[in-house]
Amino acid sequence: MDTIQQPAFECRKLTMRYGKTLALDAVDLTLMPGRIVGLLGPNGSGKTTMIKLANGLLQPTSGEILIAGSAPGPESKSFVAYLPDRDFLPPYMNVTQLLEFYSDFFADFDRERAEKLLDSLGFEPKQKLKAMSKGTKEKIQLVLTMSRRAKIYLLDEPIAGVDPAARDFIIRTIIGNYAEDALVVISTHLIADIETVLDEVVFLKKGHIVLHKQSDEVIAENGKDIDHVFREVFAC
Repeated sequence: MDTIQQPAFECRKLTMRYGKTLALDAVDLTLMPGRIVGLLGPNGSGKTTMIKLANGLLQPTSGEILIAGSAPGPESKSFVAYLPDRDFLPPYMNVTQLLEFYSDFFADFDRERAEKLLDSLGFEPKQKLKAMSKGTKEKIQLVLTMSRRAKIYLLDEPIAGVDPAARDFIIRTIIGNYAEDALVVISTHLIADIETVLDEVVFLKKGHIVLHKQSDEVIAENGKDIDHVFREVFAC
């Protein structure tokens, strides 16, 4: 008898307002473990709001969001690896201090994995974050996030603002460093760079889900790659 999996990520009529601005409007969404999902939409579509709600950084105006069946909180932080869309690490720390910081803070952090990835990039142990370029910071933040043996990875715009070579490294790191039974959610508006690794896509437009399907279904039904479908859906 097959085991019934519990959704890893679930929105039920999830609504979020910032004053008079409606960021998410009664969103229903279910994502299962073992998938790489693209949360796709232009800036202002509600992607970052949804990910912040999933991390408990915001509280919904109404409806609910469930992570592995429960509301986001201290317990979910122990198995959710979150990469924000901006720099978040202390700039005064060097590489060794960052490794120690993650080792102390996250029980699921695989320091050996992180050290191997950082070594392959040529990082010096005493190199401080504040002396690194934007692309280099993006890489080290991603390495630290993906070196957790998490059940859910929430990556908010991991390839925005970095050069193509850095994007390639980031994508390789994502697909090479997560467990097969984990859920990976990648928020982005840069579709062409990541569509080949996506199992599912969710198109978010002005706080509404306008499409949620398996990637191969989208391509088969439209006869076009996901980037072209995205451009048509979000054409001005």
